[in-house]
Amino acid sequence: MSNSVIPVRRRQGRLFVVSAPSGTGKTSLCQEIVSVLPNIWYSVSYTTRPRRATEVAAQHYHFIDTQTFRAMIEQDEFLEWAEVYGHLYGTPRGPLREWHEQGIDVLLDIDTQGAAQIRKREPSAVSIYVLPPSLGVLRRRLENRQSDSPEEIARRFKKAKEEVRHYKDYQYVVINDDFKSAFRELEAIVLAERNRTDLLDLSALERALTGEEEER
Repeated sequence: MSNSVIPVRRRQGRLFVVSAPSGTGKTSLCQEIVSVLPNIWYSVSYTTRPRRATEVAAQHYHFIDTQTFRAMIEQDEFLEWAEVYGHLYGTPRGPLREWHEQGIDVLLDIDTQGAAQIRKREPSAVSIYVLPPSLGVLRRRLENRQSDSPEEIARRFKKAKEEVRHYKDYQYVVINDDFKSAFRELEAIVLAERNRTDLLDLSALERALTGEEEER
């Protein structure tokens, strides 16, 4: 076999689904992954929730009204959608299809309801659940955000305790006790999944191996 590098191409992009209770830090982890790793894009969801002061439209979410959201449901524009804390959230179908065909990985930051829909429709999707180190830490993180009322914090914390039970439905678990450590774990999962042989075009390698056998 020659010393030249054998080209290995990816047949298709990988879909990564990341879920976590509110306040766990999954959005920050996902944004860091996209900023560091090449060839992976962050899918921006649509929501009817009001925009927080720290959020940027079209970067954190596409903020739309309920009527527009319902119209998009009727037109089958969402890969998944769900109602969370009284607001609607949905993942647009079109961009995901285009990125998938171009061999680009896509990262979805969605709740457990949406993730369950994705697993049914896209069985090859990689599912990752981000856990807080403890429920006490999660409660403090929700309070420290200072973006919600005490009543909203209590509601989110109660919902979080219910959602945590779904971690067993996911293929991987990452505990976000230390951000850098959690990031390295999430990055390792993405890199490992990218190198699955069933997702790679290894025809060049096969030709090279066949040629070597013929030379012998």
